[in-house]
Amino acid sequence: MCGIVGYVGCKNATPVLVNALKKLEYRGYDSAGIAVFTGQDIVVRKLKGALKVLEECIAKEVIKGSLGIGHTRWATHGEPSDVNAHPQTNISGTIAVVHNGIIENYTKLKAWLQSEGVVFQSQTDTEVIAHLVNYFYEQRSDIFQAVRQALHKLEGSYALGVLCKDFPDRLIAARKESPLIVGLGADENFIASDVPAVLEHTREVYFLDQNQLAVLYADHVDLFDEDGNKVIKEPYHVDWDISSAEKNGYAHFMLKEIHEQPKALTDTMRPRLVQKDSEAVDIQFEEIKQDVDWKNVKRIVITACGTAYHAGVVARYAFEQLARIPVVVDVASEFRYCNPILNKDDVFIVISQSGETADTLAALRLAKSAGVHVIAITNCVGSTVSREADSVIYTWAGPEIAVASTKAYTTQLMCLCLLALKSAAVRGTIDSERYLFLLKELSTIPEKAGAILSDQSDIQKFVTRNFNKKKVFFIGRQFDSASSLECALKLKEVSYMHSEAFAAGELKHGPIALVDTSTLVVATATVPELYEKLSSNIVEVKTRGASTLVITQDDGTAFKETADEVVRIPKTDFVFAAMLAVIPAQLFAYYCAVQRGNDPDKPRNLAKSVTVE
Repeated sequence: MCGIVGYVGCKNATPVLVNALKKLEYRGYDSAGIAVFTGQDIVVRKLKGALKVLEECIAKEVIKGSLGIGHTRWATHGEPSDVNAHPQTNISGTIAVVHNGIIENYTKLKAWLQSEGVVFQSQTDTEVIAHLVNYFYEQRSDIFQAVRQALHKLEGSYALGVLCKDFPDRLIAARKESPLIVGLGADENFIASDVPAVLEHTREVYFLDQNQLAVLYADHVDLFDEDGNKVIKEPYHVDWDISSAEKNGYAHFMLKEIHEQPKALTDTMRPRLVQKDSEAVDIQFEEIKQDVDWKNVKRIVITACGTAYHAGVVARYAFEQLARIPVVVDVASEFRYCNPILNKDDVFIVISQSGETADTLAALRLAKSAGVHVIAITNCVGSTVSREADSVIYTWAGPEIAVASTKAYTTQLMCLCLLALKSAAVRGTIDSERYLFLLKELSTIPEKAGAILSDQSDIQKFVTRNFNKKKVFFIGRQFDSASSLECALKLKEVSYMHSEAFAAGELKHGPIALVDTSTLVVATATVPELYEKLSSNIVEVKTRGASTLVITQDDGTAFKETADEVVRIPKTDFVFAAMLAVIPAQLFAYYCAVQRGNDPDKPRNLAKSVTVE
């Protein structure tokens, strides 16, 4: 959430900052601003609303300078407004700050600063940082040391970019909890919340570590730890192309990323398959350290948030069905506060697309403090989750720009299914014949995903008749009940239609009271022995006036007489079907959003990476 950019070099900073902020719009925001040192003063322009509002404002004037910072803000402290937008400055405007995160002790610091005569202009916690840096700067006239001292007073999370009028050759950055990168260019350097913001300028980046600071000059960058000691580290080379973060002819990033799933699934799966004569014969996770003894693992604990949590719920069924390991799945925001029971023979799996989700990181650290081996599944190389986990499995989905996750979810499922299948083989809970059969089935998933995407006409036609339903209920049983959670989330995220997911058998225990002619019920059916029971649930809602859609592997007989519309997916083993069944639901959500006039890439009130509680 929120986006930070910064530039020091020889170019005019204003267009560099604005274009970089455009690359971060997917993170979610409600105001935008820049601060540029013109050679005489730090000029700040910030406005509530979309980035284009800021662009129109600065197009009317010339703001030239080769040092600047920019920000897209998602309101936490203080309503969205021009005054509360970032950057925030000290009273004289000689120090400017952009900030992601939450300063938990800002009220105490604000009261103290006010007692020192500071007059605040905004309601934000970020303004506290600007005045605090100024307080220490007035004592020492050293902006780097002033920032360091200020950081020692702050409690909470932050990624910071700081300018000072008296030091026109440098930009200071720091991070704790919230992600921040440094881009290394030729006679120019950058800071940003995420890689896409700097890709048109450089592919060499530093991922700042916890409590690390950076001082950026045009010709070099110095890194420091929290005590001010210099740090030497190798930059990371970004090997994906900037075109991966562009729409490439698709109307929206969300649609592009839905269509990228066959390739993303292949890229995630292929490095882990051991092949012989073009046939998959085994699974190998070189990323997982040898101290995980799958034969003696007593329990798996999975924690995540949102879409990643839903992947974990599906994975529970896969691990229990295949490897016969008990699995506990919990949302990370609850896990950290429930005084969880953790044992040394547990395996703890955290899932995070960004690798920066605050609640998931807190759960990870709690597990590590208990001595449990932590496996992280993430899409972002160099992220905090990937650095702090004992083992890390990358999804290799490529950049995902749309706020609503699509290919991140299916590639997370691919990693989890591979892991469940491998653990089953090691534990001997499936025989070799079943193992090889499932390996073959798994290797066909990307191709089958492509087949679903080759013809979307049925979904599009169904959307034109149902995009204005007041209520949408997603139902299923076992694996399909878990899949329904993600299907419902996608629809509510981008279309703003009220949607919920229920285990199909629970309908009659309360939710069916809500079913009427304004209701659409979407049933996912991929477990053949449960088709008959699910069909009876569909009859129950149809008799109460609901419209019905079934997403199924069935050849058309089980639901022919009960469903208004049937969308068929290619057949595969029911353990893996969730990776396919979700794709029609993603398309349904996307086309509903478009029909209702929404931007599916940037849903209101949502952020791509939730880096605060």
